[in-house]
Amino acid sequence: MKKILILFAVALIGFASCADSKQSITITVTNPLALERVGEMVEVPMSDVVAKLKLADTAQIVVLDVDGQQMPYQVTYDEKVVFPATVEANGTTVYTIQPGTPAPFDVVACGKYYPERLDDVAWENDLGGFRAYGPALQARGERGFGYDLFTKYNTTEPILESLYAEELNPEKRAKIAELKKTDPKAASELQKAISYHIDHGYGMDCYAVGPTLGAGVAALMAGDTIIYPYCYRTQEILDNGPLRFTVKLEFNPLVVRGDSNVVETRVISLDAGSYLNKTIVSYTNLKEAMPVTTGLVLREPDGATVADAANGYITYVDPTTDRSGANGKIFVGAAFPAQVKEAKVVLLSEKEKKERGGADGHVLAISEYEPGSEYTYYWGSAWDKAAIKTPDAWNKYMAEYAQKLRTPLTVAY
Repeated sequence: MKKILILFAVALIGFASCADSKQSITITVTNPLALERVGEMVEVPMSDVVAKLKLADTAQIVVLDVDGQQMPYQVTYDEKVVFPATVEANGTTVYTIQPGTPAPFDVVACGKYYPERLDDVAWENDLGGFRAYGPALQARGERGFGYDLFTKYNTTEPILESLYAEELNPEKRAKIAELKKTDPKAASELQKAISYHIDHGYGMDCYAVGPTLGAGVAALMAGDTIIYPYCYRTQEILDNGPLRFTVKLEFNPLVVRGDSNVVETRVISLDAGSYLNKTIVSYTNLKEAMPVTTGLVLREPDGATVADAANGYITYVDPTTDRSGANGKIFVGAAFPAQVKEAKVVLLSEKEKKERGGADGHVLAISEYEPGSEYTYYWGSAWDKAAIKTPDAWNKYMAEYAQKLRTPLTVAY
């Protein structure tokens, strides 16, 4: 298993000197909800830790639980100490930050840019994996607008790098090409053996995206028309574990109401222990307020959906690419910390279905985007071969997740 030892340097502030080993900060995390919060990431500004502990520029810290045991933590690109907190319903839990030598932590949330696979950016945590399509895919004329996902089970370790390595193995792909000339059956068997579209015991890609919003992409709307974003233009990985993966994606200019210079930027982060990605979307050069929607593609006109604007979440039970049921069901959803204007199922006409690769429609959550603002929401998935087995369990998770977003943990120190 990958390990990472958190080592970092912080700027010397004023007359800061080496901290006394007994110095510490008490972090009190309070849960105002009647729901237990397990492994939910909390944040403390690194600047506050530096100031309160009077840290020297080579100092290290540890985060301790109530029993004095070290907690995994990460210092993020935006200079926050993040660690997972568990707090009982309507309860309080106390953690401590102090100078010390951190233990090695398992890498749980991580990702990578794959230029060898048409510029995919793919990332994962202990519960699932996701990817965004890049400029090389767009250059081929493929229309992959939405987020894709990878199911995952039987392990909490990172698997995507190994899945990509097998899928793209040049020697095996050359062998497959050669076998197709002489032994098509053997070629097919070898292709199945290396494909991440086949479950080899840890998960797979069995989700269809195409020219749709996929598993939760956001898009501006002109009236009732979705302005579909294409593949990203540039990518920058900002955090890469052990507890949080963050990537910044910038897109080619969109044509919006005659203006061809509206540029979308997304900052996507996935924390250990969460089924959902946090995404912050902004649009530069947009001149007026417009509706913005988050969508989940429908692969059945009568599929099991929830569109709950009042409680701030949408869900869909996806049949996977294998309609026989062999690959189980994928639960997809999105949750919203701010009030949603409208949530609904929108089915496509026969003409639109052809344009959208056979998709039947979307579950949409519609809000209003003001120029210069940020649109924040959460999206993700689970698989019924893993921990969440039923649509009811997924809907409960999503409803509670939305409730937690609207009533966050409070952190005092």
